[in-house]
Amino acid sequence: MHAIVHPANIQDRDGGVLVLATLFGLYPFLRKIFADGGYQGRQFRELSVALLPGLSVEIIKRSDAAKGFQVLPRRWVVERTLAWLNRCRRLAKDFENLSRTALAFVRLASIRLMLRKLCNPA
Repeated sequence: MHAIVHPANIQDRDGGVLVLATLFGLYPFLRKIFADGGYQGRQFRELSVALLPGLSVEIIKRSDAAKGFQVLPRRWVVERTLAWLNRCRRLAKDFENLSRTALAFVRLASIRLMLRKLCNPA
């Protein structure tokens, strides 16, 4: 639905605030965002409330007692989507010189995924 390409020296929670800042007004029906432990912290929580007051952010954390692989609720949706996007050869490596070109290829890959889902409803 929405993506931003930024340099690798920006942490996840800072990039998340950037995404939320550009998301304002685009999807008024959003009520909840699921995020992993990288978005945990007071700064992200305060800025997300300031930017989108009606939106709640739920942090999905792995249990400290967990050993080995463990499926976390709602986290698999993000991981599955990233795996689908990485099947596009152009996105497998960072070949792009411009961030807008990388964003265009992410959008093209997303369009390809949506079209496949619409054409094959099985």
